[in-house]
Amino acid sequence: MKFQQLTLEDKPLFDRFFSERRYENAHYNFTNLFMWRKAYKIQWTVEGNYLCVKACWEGVIFFLPPFGPKEGLSEILDSMIQHAKENDFTFSLQGVEAFMIEWLEEAKPGYFTSKAVRDNFDYVYSAKDLIELKGRKFHTKKNHVNSFRKKYSNYEYVPMTEEMTRECIEFMQEWCDERGCVKGDDLDCERNAIVEAMNNFTVLGFQGGAIFIDGKMVAFSYGEMGNDDTAVIHVEKGRMGINGVYSIINQEFCARTFSQAMYINREEDMGIEGLRKAKESYQPIKMIEKYNVRIKL
Repeated sequence: MKFQQLTLEDKPLFDRFFSERRYENAHYNFTNLFMWRKAYKIQWTVEGNYLCVKACWEGVIFFLPPFGPKEGLSEILDSMIQHAKENDFTFSLQGVEAFMIEWLEEAKPGYFTSKAVRDNFDYVYSAKDLIELKGRKFHTKKNHVNSFRKKYSNYEYVPMTEEMTRECIEFMQEWCDERGCVKGDDLDCERNAIVEAMNNFTVLGFQGGAIFIDGKMVAFSYGEMGNDDTAVIHVEKGRMGINGVYSIINQEFCARTFSQAMYINREEDMGIEGLRKAKESYQPIKMIEKYNVRIKL
């Protein structure tokens, strides 16, 4: 297997593979892989009818599950396992959806062991819920939005354009500085990933929006349709010290951009307590389970 670096020119190929069946994992789209390609050292190859993606995080090399048909899965898995042996790393698959666990078992019965990783589960919400914030369970969120609108009655929501991306990049530098980013740490990697997306806004084709107060950007978000009925929110950032800013950008962006979607996937919480609390507070209607898969010892 001969892997190569991920480039913008690979987008049509990845889009084709991802569109061949319904995937719910928020990471299974080109924008997400491209913006994080440097941090995760993402490489890819096509073997027969399969797209194979390899990555590395904190020194651990792993594969995403092979993207392709159910038929022939055993053979491509054998190739991936052999590649791991030849390159001296332990074979594993990460981010595996539940239906793929069944496929793997059918392809190689009793060969693999799988473990659900709660920190990586995606949160999926009703788009209507996030837009309307109706009912008792969204009372607090609705209050945050209303308080923001009352206090900052002159705020403006602006759809993202290529001309706006430079301001988003400057915003992220300030965001990073406020949080004491250190070169190479997780926050710095996140900033760099967002800069990659902003620098390639037109080619990647995602949609975004920003909140301005007195002409100054105080929040922005961007995302895209992940499958036929679910939008994926890749990023949502707000300035510190502005109460309700995250509530307002979430509600405005979903309402202005994804009103026709049935669901909104707001990705995982990475095991961060504050992020988990925030994502749970929006009342997800389901979680997308993700598994790590290894060869059974």
